[in-house]
Amino acid sequence: IEKLINSSDSCVDEALCGLVRASGGLSLLKGHRVVLRSDLDNLRGKVALLSGGGSGHEPAHGGYVGAGMLSAAVAGGVFASPPPASTLAAILSLHNAGASGVLLIVTNYTGDRLNFGLAAEQARNHGVAVDMVIVAEDCAFDCPSKAGRRGLCGTLFIHKLAGALAEEGCSLDQIVVKVTEVLKEMGTLGVSLSPCSVPGCLPSFDLPPGDMELGLGERRWRCGKRNEVVKTMIDHMTNPDSQSHLPLKTGDTVVVCVNNLGALSSLEMAVVTRAAIICLESRGMVVARVMCGSFMTSLEMAGVSLTLMRADPETLRLFDAKTSAPAWPNLSSACVSGRSYCTEPGAVRTKPQDDKHTEALERVCSTLLEQQEELNSLDRAAGDGDCGNTHAQAATAIQEWLQEHVVPGCPGKLLLVLAGLVQEKMGGSSGALYSLFLTAAAGHVTHGRSNAAAWASAMHAGTQAMKRYGGADTGDRTMLDALCPAVDVLMQLMTAPGGEMAVLQTAVQKAASGAESTRDLTAKAGRASYIAPERLTLPDPGAVAVAAIFRAVLESLEGQK
Repeated sequence: IEKLINSSDSCVDEALCGLVRASGGLSLLKGHRVVLRSDLDNLRGKVALLSGGGSGHEPAHGGYVGAGMLSAAVAGGVFASPPPASTLAAILSLHNAGASGVLLIVTNYTGDRLNFGLAAEQARNHGVAVDMVIVAEDCAFDCPSKAGRRGLCGTLFIHKLAGALAEEGCSLDQIVVKVTEVLKEMGTLGVSLSPCSVPGCLPSFDLPPGDMELGLGERRWRCGKRNEVVKTMIDHMTNPDSQSHLPLKTGDTVVVCVNNLGALSSLEMAVVTRAAIICLESRGMVVARVMCGSFMTSLEMAGVSLTLMRADPETLRLFDAKTSAPAWPNLSSACVSGRSYCTEPGAVRTKPQDDKHTEALERVCSTLLEQQEELNSLDRAAGDGDCGNTHAQAATAIQEWLQEHVVPGCPGKLLLVLAGLVQEKMGGSSGALYSLFLTAAAGHVTHGRSNAAAWASAMHAGTQAMKRYGGADTGDRTMLDALCPAVDVLMQLMTAPGGEMAVLQTAVQKAASGAESTRDLTAKAGRASYIAPERLTLPDPGAVAVAAIFRAVLESLEGQK
């Protein structure tokens, strides 16, 4: 598998260098793969925290070095435990900076336990106060082996809570007691859709297409809908028949970490996150915080792990404490459950409009619905055959809106509402063009300026916007061939007020004749431009729709006399 590295031998050192140079608050311990806080002087009199493990799990653990989290992180080779010499060098650096003690946070893998343990014993011989907590929160196996449960992404929660306690000045013993309690309240389970490969090596395991592995070694099954996958994961994590289950119950408050194992897209991660929140809330649990992102990866593995931590108010307080660690997300301290996540568009408060605009809109909508099949028939020769359907969708959306809302008193506000409706409900190029027309026109008709001349100016502005952004013009066999002649007539109202109905009648006639003229035009824009000219013998459906809209407005105004 191709990777963007220079060599398998140098990739770890180069990655650590990249992390440190980009962070601004970290430094490397010369001669070792150790990332340190740059402000070690601030550790004086406080407990220092050291963690680490094999590389390939970035941003863990170097990305979690910073005030309020780790004081240092030691890295091994890819998927290899850090050597005791580097771990000891990191411990002594923290001790020499004035730390009152050093807590080692170690994931439960044999190599990590041995190497960190050896370094801890050597440090004690140097007079360092050092202790070690083992993170083992994997929920994969019903009956864990003698080696115990693995330490996974829940390790980051321990980094965070212990870091907050250390920042507050708690003693080494106090921190150990607190995190040991928290370790009983968390669990992690992973699922993978693909293996990963160490640089220079073959993939770590085979996974047939369509298969998925739960617990990364526990069992495999065929892929299903992602909601079902998340439910299966949470069912497994909380199954009381499993010795490694997390005993969650209705009413519990939980913190959730949805962790990308390396190769999932942000879209997939968001889908899984939604499913996890819904699943937990359906069981009566309160989701207090949610992390979603790449926190402890496995190179390019396509998969996700889910970490759940039962949290009391004190745990949440520590979880929310500030940190400068570059990989820790900027989370809100507001509870996820119970928080509204949908916002209604702000309503514009204006005086109700008189009935003439409502009646005109209703007439336009009914006309477009009546002509749905005719417009579809015209469009079958020139496009997708759905011109009538799209106009009907817009008409129906407007009718529904009129039933549920008060028409705003400002005509420009009404046009903006209509622009939003057609953009959302009509869709396609027609929806975009109508929305452009209405949006551009809206600024020309206001409370204080909504006479016939203002409406003519608005129509002209809308037409120009269609031309500018749509790229078509009169003569291109589009809706503009009906719209432009009608608007040209209406522009007479700008210079010669009076006789508005007569002018509108002429505009309607021009729109109708303009639509009819498209029979003989060669299409130069839109989908029809890809059709052989000899097949285009009927009027353009968009132009016919525009002519129908003009006619409907005229009929409505004549009926209001």
